[in-house]
Amino acid sequence: MEHTHGKDVEDALAPLTRALRAEIPEVYENFVGLHRAAMQDGALATATKELIALAIAIVERCDGCIASHARGAARAGATREQVAEAIGVAILMAGGPATVYGPRAYSAFCEFLDA
Repeated sequence: MEHTHGKDVEDALAPLTRALRAEIPEVYENFVGLHRAAMQDGALATATKELIALAIAIVERCDGCIASHARGAARAGATREQVAEAIGVAILMAGGPATVYGPRAYSAFCEFLDA
C-alpha cells in the first residue's frame, strides 16, 4: 500500500486521539469550539484560514496538523495553486525543514482534493 500524508496520518492518529479524548473530554470539547470559532467565515474566508493553518502546520512540522488542514483546505475550496503559494510562504519563513514538510502538505491536499 502506498503511504499517503493525508488519510493514512489521520487514520493512525484516530484511535490515539479517541483514547486521550475519553480521559480529558472537556479539553477536547473546548478545543473543538475554539477550532469552529477560529475557522468560520469572517473577514477572512475559511479557505484562507485553512491555508494559514496549513502553512503553520508545515513550519511546526506537525504531520497530523498538515493532514487536518490539508483536508480542511480541500473542503473549503482552496485550489492547488493557492496551496502551492501558501507552501512557498512557509518555505520562505522556515527554510529547509519546510522543503520536507511542504511536499507532504501538498501531497495530502491533492489526496483530499482528488478523493
